[in-house]
Amino acid sequence: MSLEENKKLEVGKEPQPRNQINLNPIRRLFENPQSSIEPYVKKGQVVADLGCNTGYYTFALAECVGPEGRVYAVDLKEDYVRELEKNASERGYGNIEAQVSSAHDLSFIGDESIDFVLANGLLCNMPDHRPSAVNEIRRILKPTGKAYLSLGAHPPFGFVDRPEWEKILEEFTVERRGGFLQRWAVVSKKDNGEQMSGNYVETSKRHRLRKLRKWLGE
Repeated sequence: MSLEENKKLEVGKEPQPRNQINLNPIRRLFENPQSSIEPYVKKGQVVADLGCNTGYYTFALAECVGPEGRVYAVDLKEDYVRELEKNASERGYGNIEAQVSSAHDLSFIGDESIDFVLANGLLCNMPDHRPSAVNEIRRILKPTGKAYLSLGAHPPFGFVDRPEWEKILEEFTVERRGGFLQRWAVVSKKDNGEQMSGNYVETSKRHRLRKLRKWLGE
């Protein structure tokens, strides 16, 4: 720990988390997922794990928020969600609500009810409806809430290129973000409370149209 970080601890300030939450399946073998989540989540909070898979981070979130908190675990693949539900029941977690759904439809979560959203590697795996997913994240976040957004594979293996990533971030207030090659960010809602601008929506539509024309050889 640096001298500057020591000084911050001495005056009672918490060091800001700087590391990205893991997407690499090999590195995850040597990781304690709860230690990655703890800087972002507190006891009693309501959180959402979007694109939860079988619950790698879901159970860490459930531990962090405790019995008095709640975790919405959402994934489009039903077999993932059913496995998560089975494991949660066997391990005695009563604070996890698992839902089979796309992130572009979170109608089962109320407006401004979520303290923290984890969307780790979510958007880059969505072939469409990304603007709607971003809008849903903004809708469910509390005014004081935070979201962790990250991208995995770059195009052509993922669906979000750098210009679109920057457009996504423009829809939020960016608290922290990774460097040029580390596409992650901790974001919050903009203070003005405006609805999602049409800028990202229209840009995304034009981007998909260009891809379609390229594929058709036009």
